[in-house]
Amino acid sequence: MSQGQGPLDGVRVVELSGAEAQFCGKLLADLGADVIKVEPPGGEATRGIGPFLADQPGPDRSLSFWHYNTSKRGVTLDLEHPAGLDAFRRLVAHADVLLESRAPGTLPALGLGYETLSADNPGLVMCSLTPFGQTGPWRDYVSSDLTHFAAGGQMASCGYDDADDPAATPIAPDGGNAWHTGSHYAYIAIMAALVQRTVTGEGDYIDASVHEACALSTESAVASWVFRGEPVIRQTGRHHSANATPPTQFRCRDGKYVNAILWGMTPSNLRRLAEWMAEHDLADDLLDERYADAAFMRQHHGHVVDVTARFTANMTADEIYHGGQERGFTWSAVRAPDELLGDPHLADREFWTEVAHPDLGRSYTYPGPVAIYNGSPWRISRRAPLVGEHNEEVLQALGVLAEDIPGACGLENPRGPLR
Repeated sequence: MSQGQGPLDGVRVVELSGAEAQFCGKLLADLGADVIKVEPPGGEATRGIGPFLADQPGPDRSLSFWHYNTSKRGVTLDLEHPAGLDAFRRLVAHADVLLESRAPGTLPALGLGYETLSADNPGLVMCSLTPFGQTGPWRDYVSSDLTHFAAGGQMASCGYDDADDPAATPIAPDGGNAWHTGSHYAYIAIMAALVQRTVTGEGDYIDASVHEACALSTESAVASWVFRGEPVIRQTGRHHSANATPPTQFRCRDGKYVNAILWGMTPSNLRRLAEWMAEHDLADDLLDERYADAAFMRQHHGHVVDVTARFTANMTADEIYHGGQERGFTWSAVRAPDELLGDPHLADREFWTEVAHPDLGRSYTYPGPVAIYNGSPWRISRRAPLVGEHNEEVLQALGVLAEDIPGACGLENPRGPLR
């Protein structure tokens, strides 16, 4: 599939971002938008994030950069050089969206603030996705993915039961999930602004904050405190709660774990579970008619948990997962990310996508779409750009003279990444 066949065909996006917003740019690009990633001379700092192809570092060998920058074109521009500034202004003047994640005040100091840019392009939608937003006492604080999960509330809600480990500290997810959260909210805001533009004919400026995105994504923790004055407690392998809930995570015969939710189970559901256990002579007394009484069942819930633990210990995780699903239980196997590569359901829906790397003479497997568009097919259109790969293609189309391209792209005096 070539560029421009997705639902965002015809939308041009200029992306000037680091780790904070590159996933937002990927979402737009993979849906068909023409996303032009603008990097400083030498490439964005995210090109230095490993792992690397064949464990050999290099600006075009970062697998992280590959993943977050699919379907984009790439140029380098020296925004401290007059020719680079001029090229950037020309690029934005012909764009629908400018997505940026530089420190607050950086672009206005270069004469590239929204008021200036929108004067030449009234329909421009500009989104600044920064750690703490453009205003407020923390706007200039430095941060990381871990910082936001700590400050945004998620970390305090994730970890282990006191009964499992009284000394356990809060735990945060890994893998840039704070940036993912911020990017998803920015993506939604950009799409809404583009819809609004069809009505008003005018663009808008979006001040998006990763901190606020994380604070909006604490499940029930904030609501529990605001409306009930109750803090939530961390729980092993299950959602946090203001009140302790029974264990749901059980070890299986193959050493893997399953999440087998038992709380809220009705007597009829328990009967169905007990009959399944009885097929393996592991039901204990759960087929006793006394368990048809909901009050008796709740009173002996701890015993039900113990019997379930013995049952799962004699089964594989997949046997529990598929057997539970066949009986209508919302149970699941706890999978490692690498196990998803063999997931038959994902394979059937063609989730995994082969992306050609002509410079390397082969293709690589990438994660694909989360939704299937029947009318406008979704597919990664190209691998991530090499450093400055589309400099001439993009700048010549903007009318930049050939003799000005080296200065505009920072090829005369390369410098490090713009922060």
